[in-house]
Amino acid sequence: MHLHELKLKRVPGFILWAVLLCAFISCDSLFKRESNRVAVARVGEAYLYKEDLAGLKFGNLSKEDSISIINNYINNWAYKQLLLSKAKINLPEEKVRIFEELVSDYRTDLYTGAYKEALVLKSQDTTISERQLSEFYDREKENFRLKERIVQLRFVELPVKYLDKGLVVSKLKSFEEADRTYLDSISIQFKKMNFNDSIWVPVSRVMEEIRPLTPDNQARYLKKSQFFEMQDSLGVYLTKINDILEINDIAPLSYVKPTIKQLLLNRRKLNYMKTLEMDILDEAIKDKEFEVYE
Repeated sequence: MHLHELKLKRVPGFILWAVLLCAFISCDSLFKRESNRVAVARVGEAYLYKEDLAGLKFGNLSKEDSISIINNYINNWAYKQLLLSKAKINLPEEKVRIFEELVSDYRTDLYTGAYKEALVLKSQDTTISERQLSEFYDREKENFRLKERIVQLRFVELPVKYLDKGLVVSKLKSFEEADRTYLDSISIQFKKMNFNDSIWVPVSRVMEEIRPLTPDNQARYLKKSQFFEMQDSLGVYLTKINDILEINDIAPLSYVKPTIKQLLLNRRKLNYMKTLEMDILDEAIKDKEFEVYE
């Protein structure tokens, strides 16, 4: 039996080693097709080529292990090809026709989808102005009601035995420019910190950082303008709430800007796709590449 007429039986090791040598030393005498590609196995009209083996990883494997890898790869390939051939013969013709149509459609979708994405990336302007964001927000703000509480806060996590906790508390509460400068200067001593209290943060995210804060006790601690201190075995959490918004409140623009930007970009992309479709059809009709017959 020739290697290129492989059946579902184990390929002898010495033949496989010859295949390995030929495949990776450009053995030009091995089964060649019209395209000058080097084939290493055949099942019916399907060929397995040298480049199909290029992705196999051998590393520092021994000759025997390398042969085993190639053996398994060729046999798996042959099994799939033979099973596919038998499926096409034995399945009902209608089912085979449906599968072929699905494969054809999927192939078309892969190519056209990749091409359209490339055109969008090349041609689409991804800049969204502040005015566009604001106008969209003003029109659609009723659709941006909160599904969870969000807060503006500043906080510091200190080591449990931190000595100057009182001074940090005082500076964090006051938070004048000099206070912030001081806290920044000693921030290397903190385990965690957040001094940007103009950013809105979901309460769920806050609870991840302040571990003693839970769904059961959050209402007691998370109140506008409140300062609170919590502690567990890992640290001391000093927190000043700047502001808070409740569930079903309208989300502030700053909080939903990323969402609005993505919505506007998606709309722009859809519009571009529609225009692209019409342009391609019009050009094909003009060049007589596309005709519809009565």
